[in-house]
Amino acid sequence: MSIEERIAAVGIRLTPTERRIARTVLDDPTLLAFGTVSDLAGKANTSHPSIVRFATKLGFDGYTDLQGWVRQGVAHQLGTPGQRIRVPHGTDTNVKDDIEHSIHSTFATLDAATLHRLAKPLIGAERVWILSGETSRAGAHALLSGLSMIRDGVHLINQHDFGRDLSGATSHDAAVFFDFARYRRSCVLAARALLDLGVSLVSITDSPLSPLASSTESWCALKVPGVGPFDSSLPAVLAAELLVFEVAGELGPTIHSRIDRLERLWEQTETFFDSDE
Repeated sequence: MSIEERIAAVGIRLTPTERRIARTVLDDPTLLAFGTVSDLAGKANTSHPSIVRFATKLGFDGYTDLQGWVRQGVAHQLGTPGQRIRVPHGTDTNVKDDIEHSIHSTFATLDAATLHRLAKPLIGAERVWILSGETSRAGAHALLSGLSMIRDGVHLINQHDFGRDLSGATSHDAAVFFDFARYRRSCVLAARALLDLGVSLVSITDSPLSPLASSTESWCALKVPGVGPFDSSLPAVLAAELLVFEVAGELGPTIHSRIDRLERLWEQTETFFDSDE
């Protein structure tokens, strides 16, 4: 189990001070990899005993034991759009490098085992509900488009329709949540409500501290760079496309007839422009 997974497992039990320590650890893992208790305590604005209690809560024997687990970086948590827009253009950022890094990181995060774990609830579910925050909605649309072509019962739910549309959800269903910091209250509450109904949850988020990560074992944390005042949509879209690819592979030949029917309907409805026209 990685340090990110350990934090996610106890996320709802962390005190405010411990959450501050966790965010500091995830934002700058070099503090744990190479720093001292004093370094981390100073950065997190807390005390030495609080650091030790944090390490113990994660299941470690102490700070030294905790140090040995920290090897993976996590996404740098940027400020609000209002704060970002006030940063002079070109200051302390390289959008091209940040995006390239996030794409490589997404492929690394969504390895074969992780993709299989995330796709499994979507294979046999009677219906798949897709819910999203605003900045992650491009990924939700990509997942809707891809999944709808290979299976029935896929629904993208608008925030103001959560209550109405999810009222018929059952334990035979699965739900996919896309949401990054700052996390939408509506998404968190909807996830908890669906858990109470026995719905299988898949969470695509940006940190083990996300409340969506602590709600399910089927989650992943993507690196989401900022582009100007807003978060990039590319990691979420890439994750959605990889997830569709995995589900299609798991379903195998059973989707062939559905794709063939789609092609016939596209021809009958003259969906695509004919260059001979």
